[in-house]
Amino acid sequence: MDVLHERCAGIDISKRDAKVCVRTPSARRKGTFTNQTVTFGATTNAILDLREHLLHAEVSLVVIEATGDYWKPFYYLLAEELNVVLVNARMVKNLPGRKTDVSDAAWLAQLGSHGLVRASFVPPQPVRELRDLTRARTQLTRERAQVVQRLEKLLEDAGIKLSAVVSDLMGVSSRAMLQALIDGQRDPQALADLAKRRMRSKIPELGQALTGRFREHHAFLTRLYLDQCDQLTSAIKQLTVRVEEAMVPFRPVLGLLDTIPGVNRAVAEVIVAETGGDMSRFASAKNLASWAGLCPGHHESAGKVRSTRVRPGNAHLKGALGMAALAATRTKDSYLQARYKRLTARRGPMKALIAVEHSIITAIWHMLTDDVPYYELGGDYFTRRDPERAACRAVTRLNELGYRVTLDPLEATG
Repeated sequence: MDVLHERCAGIDISKRDAKVCVRTPSARRKGTFTNQTVTFGATTNAILDLREHLLHAEVSLVVIEATGDYWKPFYYLLAEELNVVLVNARMVKNLPGRKTDVSDAAWLAQLGSHGLVRASFVPPQPVRELRDLTRARTQLTRERAQVVQRLEKLLEDAGIKLSAVVSDLMGVSSRAMLQALIDGQRDPQALADLAKRRMRSKIPELGQALTGRFREHHAFLTRLYLDQCDQLTSAIKQLTVRVEEAMVPFRPVLGLLDTIPGVNRAVAEVIVAETGGDMSRFASAKNLASWAGLCPGHHESAGKVRSTRVRPGNAHLKGALGMAALAATRTKDSYLQARYKRLTARRGPMKALIAVEHSIITAIWHMLTDDVPYYELGGDYFTRRDPERAACRAVTRLNELGYRVTLDPLEATG
């Protein structure tokens, strides 16, 4: 096997230190190599010493295995002066029975010397900072939803069925009623009369829902959950302002993504943060879909397909695309809705939803590569593409319902 890098280093990283194996040509016998493994700490000064060690060894490639978040200080400091490659741990598994930190470092160095490693996508610093902001906002949004769920459970314990009448427990009317309950008001009709605007039409239902056994214990926890929700809401607003400031260079990209059905501003910001908005890093739309984890898996043995589950990909990007796909399936007269309905009948809703996500990520690659907005094919795309097949499907369906159908094509009018 050809050697592409005669001097290569492999680094196996842990929280406190890193095992560094430097693979260099042997001075005793031509065509052989020697491994020298040294342990370095994970602090900044120790990593700077490691960088000097690698520069003195004149290595042409450094291979780092992505382990949690521990790889970040090593990659950022070493990449300033060295050719560093970050690799996925799933792609460089060591042989069974030889799993030690030292052997892992030597294995990484050997793979790198032969060019058998595939570099992971590490975006530039502005995009990394944007990722931190969008991911923090997503996490806080989930935490706020969890707090609201805890509040709903507490109200159920008190016999208050407010969530069965209102759609949002954090709405203006709901907050007024909850505040009154905390302040000691227990009269259901007085509580229901706090409804605002359109909620006033539901005063009779609210009177029934607000009849319960709300005690001081429930008041204490309700106040606690409401304060926690307000704190999270304030933090989310601060993050949103910071994200908008960081998104200024990507406004043209956001404008293009906004033309896709189901993609709102928040989803578009996540897409830009995770992909960097630069499709030149991905060779094709298939490559982008595979990186996002939206392609069927390949697991075939003895001529039998074992599994076609999608591979683990970028969880943050997949989550945003899932929200966009759900919204797109509810967009009337759209191609994505037609694709979802077409596949749901045969493959089920979950696989159909993943197919819609795949269509969206494919469209994103072409849009950002060619700098063009989304082109809507229409809800009748599949009918126009193959009208005979659509007619046969309709006839088959009517036959299943017990009807006998004869098709007479209309004569073309001059």
